[in-house]
Amino acid sequence: MGVGELRLRLEHEQAALPFSETQLARLKPDYARVEQALEWQQQASNHSIISFSDPLYPPLLRQIPDPPPILFVKGQAETLLLPSLAVVGSRNASPAGLQLSRRLAAELVEQGLAICSGMATGIDGAAHKAALAQGGTTIAVLGTGIENVYPKRHQQLYQDIQQQGCVISEFWPDTAPFAGNFPKRNRIISGLSLGVLVVEACRKSGSLITARLASEQGREVFAVPGSVVGGHSQGCHDLLRNGASLVETGADIIQELASLYQFHLEDVRMRHHITEECRMCDLPFASLLASVGYETTSLDAVVEHSGKTIDLVLEQMLELELQGWVAAVPGGYVRLKRK
Repeated sequence: MGVGELRLRLEHEQAALPFSETQLARLKPDYARVEQALEWQQQASNHSIISFSDPLYPPLLRQIPDPPPILFVKGQAETLLLPSLAVVGSRNASPAGLQLSRRLAAELVEQGLAICSGMATGIDGAAHKAALAQGGTTIAVLGTGIENVYPKRHQQLYQDIQQQGCVISEFWPDTAPFAGNFPKRNRIISGLSLGVLVVEACRKSGSLITARLASEQGREVFAVPGSVVGGHSQGCHDLLRNGASLVETGADIIQELASLYQFHLEDVRMRHHITEECRMCDLPFASLLASVGYETTSLDAVVEHSGKTIDLVLEQMLELELQGWVAAVPGGYVRLKRK
């Protein structure tokens, strides 16, 4: 894709977005930077620029009032199509809050949900790491350009996420940290997700912005109650008073999201024009499909039996799920079709 082609695409897609003329004027790109971005895309096979009309553009994100016209992605871009849950909370989390974040994230990826968060210290980082440790998928939405790792201490986490998910940003790749961009990116965290879980938050926590945006976007909001001592959970208690669903275990969330989860997968199938004729063709990824039984098969078992790397298994299992050969269920996957 050259600069001219990208210019036409951006102008066409901006005109189709639900923005005012003033907002659209702010989106006019610097085409010298566009050239730099295209050069960035060519630097590695896991670099992607996803425009609003791209099939990999997250379907839920399209629905928010101010979707980003383009996304810069490093990692497995196809994981943006997976149903996900946002897990957010305090940067200065208590040990109990960190433990809860890890446990809940692990339980959720076991149920087939990807974990979406902002790669901040505290609750965000704990959720990302737990999803990776469980062999699940996680998506990090950056408040910087995609080549600026913030905080610096998460350099290794930034690399690890790309192997089992992706990091994304709406900002040009070299954009430095700027305070105003972090609240702005929160609308993407909530917009990507079926719902937002706030694990621990004081009343001034930025995670409450994400929860508010989720509510405005029509997403489910969940909160974990905590101790009334110390003020670590005041924000969560306020959310619960205002109608958020109380969460103690991952099962509490799965129960609420079950129908939305299935609707999301059907929506992705329709958007990708996966027809019955296509579904009945020769078995795709036969060796991987042979690793999935008609009773629940864990992700670990699929990886071990197939002999494939976990990132390739996740990619191909998503394709199999979109084509209707398998289904993600509590504890792993089940095969739906017989040859």
